[in-house]
Amino acid sequence: AVTEDKEYKLRNLSIGDRVVTIDDGFFAEEIAVPWPKVVKLPDGVTTKTAAASALQGLTALTFATESYNIQKDDIVLVYSAAGGVGINLTQIAAGRGATVIATVSSEVKSEVARANGAKHVINTTEQNVVDEVLRITNGEGVHAVFDGVGKDTFEDNFKIIRRKGTFVSLGNASGIPPLFQPLRLGEKNIKLIRPRLFGYIATPEEIRTYQNKYDELLGSGVVKPVIYKEYPFTAEGVKQTQIDITSRGTIGKLILKVA
Repeated sequence: AVTEDKEYKLRNLSIGDRVVTIDDGFFAEEIAVPWPKVVKLPDGVTTKTAAASALQGLTALTFATESYNIQKDDIVLVYSAAGGVGINLTQIAAGRGATVIATVSSEVKSEVARANGAKHVINTTEQNVVDEVLRITNGEGVHAVFDGVGKDTFEDNFKIIRRKGTFVSLGNASGIPPLFQPLRLGEKNIKLIRPRLFGYIATPEEIRTYQNKYDELLGSGVVKPVIYKEYPFTAEGVKQTQIDITSRGTIGKLILKVA
């Protein structure tokens, strides 16, 4: 029975609890979600904060732990550092004592990256990423690259990762990266990984463990979601979210207040 399942008991769920989940079909006032995907929120985390951070927060935390386990004194490059995943990666890395080099596309986003823990910020509209990274690292390169851009930045990453570094390819904003020969990884013994969040939270235990770890980071202030705007759950409100998010002028999360 479900109520006798060890993982179910560990969740300590009761009617009326505030919970967080990641699933499809959330444009509704009431939804049914399998219990393994539901985790109880601690008192210090609001439902608004949870909604603003769950997807990108768990993506960043799992990637910064399993794709490449960021450590104190590491130097890491985070592309699109003013985006949802980028902000979380920057905050998590800085919280662990790593040096973050961030890429952004405007001065406004530069300030966002710095405010969230980036020590060095590269404005890609004015600066060359390869030149700046090699200058900052005295020619050694970074321990890890977290790249959600894809095709346009793929080749440059081989120039800026240091020997035995890790290339985390986490998105294709500019298109799918080109095919390449695995022999290229041997030039500097680089590791290349293309992770997906749901490959890291495939079991009830993984979902609970990572959500609880992320909630601890929220509670301690290591991570702080950046919320752009809250919208009403109406046809006009939903329409406006799509207009705003595709404008590329937003910073942080767009939230629909369903109830």
